[in-house]
Amino acid sequence: MQRGDAWAPVITQVRRRVRTTTVEWDEPTLDACLAAIARAGRGGVVVGYSMGGRLALHAAVRDPRAYRALVLVGATPGIENEGRRRSRRAADDELAQWMEHSPIRAVVDHWENQPIFMTQGAALVARQRRGRLSHDPKRLAALLRATGQGVLPPVWGELDKLRMPVLAVAGERDDKYAQIAERMAQRLPNGGSALIGGAGHAVHLEEPDAFAGLLLEFLDEHLG
Repeated sequence: MQRGDAWAPVITQVRRRVRTTTVEWDEPTLDACLAAIARAGRGGVVVGYSMGGRLALHAAVRDPRAYRALVLVGATPGIENEGRRRSRRAADDELAQWMEHSPIRAVVDHWENQPIFMTQGAALVARQRRGRLSHDPKRLAALLRATGQGVLPPVWGELDKLRMPVLAVAGERDDKYAQIAERMAQRLPNGGSALIGGAGHAVHLEEPDAFAGLLLEFLDEHLG
């Protein structure tokens, strides 16, 4: 639901020392999304938030030697329980059907009112709205069907393939993903986790300075 420019508050600080680029999901299929990550990130560090983090994990599992490091923000390796995954897939499919027949303003209103985003203030939500309104609901629905948590197989059992440094980040106020970040760090051969104080799910938007500082520390430690 966002564009690459949502990362601007972080990129402004990081690009002084590291060349950066953002990825847009131009084609709403899993293979196209993973190919976009590979084109932009091969040989470098991939930083992904939420769905982007989930896709970054799948890209790295598909080609573990392609990336120097991963930083995952509010991301999960997937839903392990088959019944829960099936229920999530059915719910996402119902949502996708509604989205593709709804005006973009209705889709954005629904998205912004999810409980997971309740830690975001009105000004932050307003700054994201223009990018969200630029989307086509049919493409968003197709992307949800292709990359939703109910569709993608979980990769918890494949985390041991990832020998590169991986940092799993979550907001202090995002209990579910804070627990997932810690669990991922324990499963990864070279993994770590970090919590950002005062932040909810969208750490890079809610506390961009703190996240940018953490990211630069991680790059300095592992890449010099």
